Amino acid sequence: MSDKSSEQSNQKPKKVEQIRGVRGMNDLLPAEAPLWAHLEHVLRDLTRAYGYDYLRTPIVEATAVFQRGIGEVTDIVEKEMYSFEDRLNGEQLTLRPEGTAALVRSVIENNLLYDGPKRLWYTGPMFRHERPQRGRYRQFHQFGIEALGFAGPDIDAEIILMGQRLWDELGLKGVRLEINSLGQANERAEHRAALVNYFEQHVDQLDEDSKRRLLSNPLRILDSKNPTMQELIESAPKLLDFLGTQSLAHFEAVQKLLKSNNIPCKINPRLVRGLDYYNLTVFEWITDELGAQGTIAGGGRYDPLIERMGGKAAPACGWAMGMERVLELMKVSESAPDAQAQCDIFVLHQGGDTLTTAMIVAERLRSAGIDTILFCPPDGQSSSFKSQMKKADASGAAYAVIIGSDELANNEAQLKDLRSSGAQQAIPLESILEAVIDALVGASE
Repeated sequence: MSDKSSEQSNQKPKKVEQIRGVRGMNDLLPAEAPLWAHLEHVLRDLTRAYGYDYLRTPIVEATAVFQRGIGEVTDIVEKEMYSFEDRLNGEQLTLRPEGTAALVRSVIENNLLYDGPKRLWYTGPMFRHERPQRGRYRQFHQFGIEALGFAGPDIDAEIILMGQRLWDELGLKGVRLEINSLGQANERAEHRAALVNYFEQHVDQLDEDSKRRLLSNPLRILDSKNPTMQELIESAPKLLDFLGTQSLAHFEAVQKLLKSNNIPCKINPRLVRGLDYYNLTVFEWITDELGAQGTIAGGGRYDPLIERMGGKAAPACGWAMGMERVLELMKVSESAPDAQAQCDIFVLHQGGDTLTTAMIVAERLRSAGIDTILFCPPDGQSSSFKSQMKKADASGAAYAVIIGSDELANNEAQLKDLRSSGAQQAIPLESILEAVIDALVGASE
């Protein structure tokens, strides 16, 4: 062997570099999955209770969907969207940053309002390039409800009632409702002129972000969190003072319906929401338990959006919530459900022919709708019943089915109570399914 070959053979293999996930785009690990499943289950029950149908849109949409739907001068469109050009055909595409504009695009394209109003809901991942922090991520998950084709204040109240019912079902505490009215376009135009005039007289007190918004979207200045500007913002002209008779009547009707259903709310004249498509009622649910990320859900009426997106004019309203924020609040409120058992039955064996029989038994149990884990040794070798029993206890199973060589020789299995008495009895293999069902039914009574 040459010196060069000898030198190469003595070299340590190069360590393979670990590839890490994208910052702000998180894995859902098994320990968190039951909490997500619980929230999703409650949301499905909620939408069914109010007669809302599910609609799913693609993760990728034409960039114009959000430019036109959300507004060119919003933070989302200006700074946060993941947009790119499809190198195969040159289309301008964007990872979905929110659900409403995409849902409206689908409603128009598929002519869903041809036979009357629709109550719809959606859920799924959204994408925004912003600084990751607690409850705020670059890939996050949203749940939203949208009621399209309804013009009256009753539907505004209904969707707010849905939100309150959700917090009650989840056991969340300290969630408060704030509402406002943005009126109609002509009323906002008058208010906008007064607002611009006011802020121009105090331009030296505006931060750079607010100066940029002064002529493009002055309403968003009211939503500034800059503490040095709060006194200035508090003295600014209030949109409620510019509302006409119809807008005020709509807003008062919403409040009356909420009051009649014992839903407390606070009128916040500075509440404007961050998207361009809102009119009339807007609202947010807020908590003090999550630090700076206090808004867990929000929405309102967006009557202009369907026509703006190219459809026939129709009223609409809805709201959306960040699921990660709600999950954080569930943890803080200690309203998360107890950990669920992984299975009903854990099947133990000694390998070889006992494994074959154990697998047959496990499949029979699963076919009967019984959640069953079959022990599989990590190293492929048989393990002692003692170590297997530790796995069975950790699984949360109510019972263990034990098939060893002695049991197999007698054509039977041991059925052991793992949760209460610890009792164990021999059951003929042909009767094991019936015995397991009887035991599980008895344990649930």
